[in-house]
Amino acid sequence: MPVFTEHAAASRELRVLPSFAPPLPRLSPIPSPDDQTEKYEVVIVGAGPAGLMLELLLARYGLGDDSLLCVDAKPTTLKSGQADGIQPRTLETLKSLGLADEILCEGCQMWQVAFWNPSSDSTKVIERTSVVPDVTVPARYPHEVTIHQGRIERILETDFLRYSKRGVQRDTKLLDVTLDEDGDAEFPVVAHIETEGYRRTVRTKYLVGADGAHSAVRRSMGLKLEGESSDHIWGVVDLVIDTDFPDIRRRCAIHSPAGSVMVIPRERIATGDYLTRLYVQVPGDVSPDDDQQPMNSTESPSGIDARTRRSKVTEKTIFDNAAAAFKPYYIRPKADGAVDWWAAYQIGQRVTDRFSVKDSKGHNRVFIAGDACHTHSPKAGQGMNVSMMDSYNLAWKLIYSINGLTPASLNGEPDPILDTYHAERHTIAQELIEFDRAFSSMFSGKIGASDDDAGALTHEEFLKVFSRGNGFTTGCGIEYPANMTVNRDLDADRNPVKGTDYLSGILRPGRRLLNVRLMRHADGYPRDLQDDFPSTGRFRILCLASFDLLDPQGNSVHALTALGSIIPHFPSSIIEQVVIHPRLSREFTWADLPREMKEYSEMSFYSGYEIDDVYGIYGVNPAEGALVVVRPDGYIGVIAAMSDTKRVERYLETLIRTV
Repeated sequence: MPVFTEHAAASRELRVLPSFAPPLPRLSPIPSPDDQTEKYEVVIVGAGPAGLMLELLLARYGLGDDSLLCVDAKPTTLKSGQADGIQPRTLETLKSLGLADEILCEGCQMWQVAFWNPSSDSTKVIERTSVVPDVTVPARYPHEVTIHQGRIERILETDFLRYSKRGVQRDTKLLDVTLDEDGDAEFPVVAHIETEGYRRTVRTKYLVGADGAHSAVRRSMGLKLEGESSDHIWGVVDLVIDTDFPDIRRRCAIHSPAGSVMVIPRERIATGDYLTRLYVQVPGDVSPDDDQQPMNSTESPSGIDARTRRSKVTEKTIFDNAAAAFKPYYIRPKADGAVDWWAAYQIGQRVTDRFSVKDSKGHNRVFIAGDACHTHSPKAGQGMNVSMMDSYNLAWKLIYSINGLTPASLNGEPDPILDTYHAERHTIAQELIEFDRAFSSMFSGKIGASDDDAGALTHEEFLKVFSRGNGFTTGCGIEYPANMTVNRDLDADRNPVKGTDYLSGILRPGRRLLNVRLMRHADGYPRDLQDDFPSTGRFRILCLASFDLLDPQGNSVHALTALGSIIPHFPSSIIEQVVIHPRLSREFTWADLPREMKEYSEMSFYSGYEIDDVYGIYGVNPAEGALVVVRPDGYIGVIAAMSDTKRVERYLETLIRTV
C-alpha cells in the first residue's frame, strides 16, 4: 500500500522498546562524584532473594549504578539446594513486578496437602488420614509454587540488568562495617570489602545486610540472633524418586512409627523428570554456632560439637531415615545420578532484637534483612518468602527518604518512616518464630494410631494448628501494627467498613488489599484489581463510591472533586487514584461524572458488582462508600468515610512532602 505522507514522533523508538518501571520523582540533590572516595547512597551485602529483591526495587524506583552497589561473596547465583517454596502473597508481589509468569508456568503448583499417620491396621503401618487444600484463605493464587531458589535469583537478577550495567559485584566479600560520622557525616557507613584479593573501602549513606544467617553485617554491628538455646539438625535431599507411595506428587506430612518426613513435590527438570524434596529431622539437638548464641546465655559455645554432629549425617543417613518412615511403601533414587542435592544443616528459632542501627544523630544507617535477622525451620515454608518481604517493606521507605519525598528528609532530620521497618518486620519475625516453634514441635511429635496412645498428638489437633496458621504461612494474613504508616485511629461509628473477617477481605489498615475481579468501565475489560497496584513505589487512593455517584451534590462527587485538588499538592505522579462504583440507577457516560474522576481514573474506573461483589467482600456499605489509601507495598494505610477527604490528606501529608 503506497504511503503518500508519513510522520513519526521523535519518541517513536519508545514504542518498540521493552517497558521500564517509571522512576519516582527526586526532590533531593544527587550527590556529586568524588574522585577520592568510592561512595554510594545504598550498599547491599548479599545477593540472595532478599538482597536481589531490594536491589531490583531500588533500581526500578530510580537508583542507578552511581548510587547503588550490591556485593556477594558467591561467584554466581545459587546452583542447587536451599529454599524452593513460593507462597501466595509472594506470588502476588512477583506478579506486581511482572515476574510471576515463568514461576507459575514452570514451577510445581501445590494445591493439596496429604496427611499420613500411623494406622491401627498393623499391616498398613501408615495410612492417609486426610487431604486438605494447601491454601485455605482467599488469595489471587490459592496454591504454593515450588521452584529452585537459584531460578528465583536468576529471574530477579536478569530483570535488574535491564536497569544496571554493572549488575551484582560477585566474588566480593565484606570484611567489616563501621560508622564514621566524623569522616563524612552524609556518608557515615564505611564498608571494607575484598574482591579476588584486592581490598577497598566504600562509603555509603545506608547499608543493608542481606547476607544470611552468619551475617557479617550483623556481627559488625554487634547484633546477635536470640532465641532457642539449642538447634535441630535437619537432613534434606532433592532427587528424582522411584516409589509406589501414592501421594508423592502432593505435599505430604508423614508421621510414622519410624519418624516424620515432609514431602515437597518439585518442578520438572530438563530431563523431563520431576524432582521431589524430602525433609527429615535427625534425632538429637546441638548448641548453636557461637555467632548465634543468645546474648543472655551462660552456656559455652559448642560449634565444634555441632559441626561434628553434622558431619556424621550422610546422604545414606538421610535416605535411610526417610525410607523407614515411608514403609510399607518403597522409595529409592530413580537411577544413578538421580540425587540432585543433599545437605545436613542445623537451625533454631531466633530473631535479632534490632533490625536497624542508628548513628549518633538518630538516623537509621544500617539495616539487616532475611536470614540475617531471623532463622527458623523449613516446615512452614517461610524462609525465602519472609526474606523477600523484608526487602519489599524496606525498599519504598528507603527510596522515599533518599529522594527527599518525606517531610523529615526535607530538613535532613532523622526520618521516622525508616523506624517503621523494624516496627513492622520485627513484629512479623517474632510471630513467625512463635508459630514455627509450635508447628515444628507438633510436626516432630508422635501422632497416635488410636485413642489408646496416651499422650500422643491427635491428627485433628495437628490439622487444627495447620489450618489456623494458614493465613500466616501464606503471607495473606500478615497484619502490621499501628504506626505512622498504618493509621487505625478511627472511631467505630465513623468507620465505613464493617466486619472483622479480615482474611476474607474485610478492609483493615495494616493488612494487604485482597485482589478482586472487576469490569473496567472504559472498555469492558474484566480485570484483577491488584493489577492497578503495581510495585512502582506509588501510593494509591481507592475510592469506593456510593449510590450517589451520579448526583452532583452527593458525597461521592464532593469526594472525587476534593481528591482532584489534593493530589496535585504532592510530587508529580506519586499518588494514583482507582475508583469503583456499585450498581447504579441508570446508564451513564463520562459527561455524568466529575471531571476530576476521568482526569485521574479514566483507565482505573470499575464496576464493583458485575464479576465479584466487591463491596460485600471489602465490608463497605454501597449506600455510604469509603476512601482507602494503599501504601506502595500493597498494604492499607488508612480508611476514611467518603465525606472525610481531610483524613486522607492528613495521612498523606504525614508521609509525603507537599510541593
